[in-house]
Amino acid sequence: MKIRIALIILLALIAVPSTSVRGWGAHGHEISGRAAAMRLPQQMPAFFRKASDQLSYLNPEPDRWRDRNESNLDRAMDSAAAPDHFLDMELVPESAVKALNRYDFTAEMIKAGQKPTTAGFVTFRMLELFQRVRVEFRLWRAEKNPLKRRWIEQRIINDAGILGHYVSDTANPHHTTIHYNGWSGDNPNGYTTYSRERGIHFRFEEEYVGARIKLNDVVPLVSIKPNVFENPREAIWQHLKTANALVEQLYILDKKEPFSQTNTSPEHKSFVTNRLADGAQMLRDLWWTAWITSELPPEVPNPQN
Repeated sequence: MKIRIALIILLALIAVPSTSVRGWGAHGHEISGRAAAMRLPQQMPAFFRKASDQLSYLNPEPDRWRDRNESNLDRAMDSAAAPDHFLDMELVPESAVKALNRYDFTAEMIKAGQKPTTAGFVTFRMLELFQRVRVEFRLWRAEKNPLKRRWIEQRIINDAGILGHYVSDTANPHHTTIHYNGWSGDNPNGYTTYSRERGIHFRFEEEYVGARIKLNDVVPLVSIKPNVFENPREAIWQHLKTANALVEQLYILDKKEPFSQTNTSPEHKSFVTNRLADGAQMLRDLWWTAWITSELPPEVPNPQN
């Protein structure tokens, strides 16, 4: 029975739908990463605060890995990594929300009759990278060898920058819903529907952001005071829930006036800049939480429990 369950999970992980969805485009991702770095407190280690250029550059990195110039036979990264960029909240039962890791999540989704790769894994991708950064900060605190410390610093910056991609992705409501590139199913309000070429997803995060949003639009919206999350797992789920609650508002705005390079509506700009700022603030707070809580010893389960 255990072998059968393992095979089912493996097949579900392999059967990844092809998707061309990207998050915010390189411009929006770099803004989000830089805004997060600019709002770090002075108490953050100096090597990290000085890495704002690199943290900004790394924010779009996971999209670069999915290079469409690779042949269809070789594009393993594109198909395998796609589910790490989103989570369709409407498909996720409560039992799966409580899963400790992506494999338990996969099992719960299968029990509920859902394909886990269709729903996505981005919450677990964020949690995995957050925990890596915290462990690396803990190693950095303890390391006395200067050379090894520099190696750990490089690892921290890389993983923290990559974490930023998924946090920024999920500030975009499109990455939290089945309505990821057009309204799906019943559509009584007449919202825009799926379009492979210049669909709402592309118009919103690529065309509009590239033409209308600048770093200085976003940074002032990110709080100066950082948060330390008591429960990072719950904070990550709440981050997605907040974005998901804004899905219909995004479509209402697009119905009023489509997101495009020529859209100059203040209402549209306010929505987008607040979404980017929310992603930047969440990212800054995850970095800060990883640093602060790395000073504490990891929790050791009580063997009597």
